[in-house]
Amino acid sequence: MLKSYRASRKSQRRPWHKRLFLWGALVVLLFVIGLVIGYLKTTEPSRTEPVALETTVQPTREVILYFASADGQALIAENRSIEECPTDDDCLRNTVEALIAGPQTDLVPILPAQVELRGVLSADSLVNVDFSQELVSAHPGGTQSELLTIYGLANTLSVNFPHLRQVRILVEGAPVATLKGHVDLRQPVNPDFSLVQEGMSPTGKMISLPVGGDE
Repeated sequence: MLKSYRASRKSQRRPWHKRLFLWGALVVLLFVIGLVIGYLKTTEPSRTEPVALETTVQPTREVILYFASADGQALIAENRSIEECPTDDDCLRNTVEALIAGPQTDLVPILPAQVELRGVLSADSLVNVDFSQELVSAHPGGTQSELLTIYGLANTLSVNFPHLRQVRILVEGAPVATLKGHVDLRQPVNPDFSLVQEGMSPTGKMISLPVGGDE
């Protein structure tokens, strides 16, 4: 009788211990799952929203460049935007570089494409413009072509920088008497707008004209 009573008490206790064990296992499992989730969150690469890059607009200035008409008889103005610059000499350099780069319309360049600008230096009303040797060696020659080169440069600088009234052309750092023997460059050149005409001309290349400028 006593044995059966004890067996009955043991059978009553076992389900309670089982439930306690199961609850404990569940708590441990949930704890482990929480640790795993926390670890994954800390190791997951952070996602950052793409930052829109601010675009700065480069300030520019408008300049007037003088190029030749297709028949090689006149200078015609072309408007151009160049980068703004901190000093007058920087702006002078940018302007001459734009002149060397040639027209963006149907006009004709007045400077050989091979020429390099070595330097620009202004003092009071005079500006010295120093070119590489190609200004002479690559120039097509002819009186009218020389006139268009010299006064296209002088007019371009004086119209954009009104305080400059004289241009001295240098080649490899030294003054030159002439480009091809037709126009005297021993003295600084003043601008001459008598060669300028209004309008546009068909596409062309630098033209070599005989002495006197006639075809």
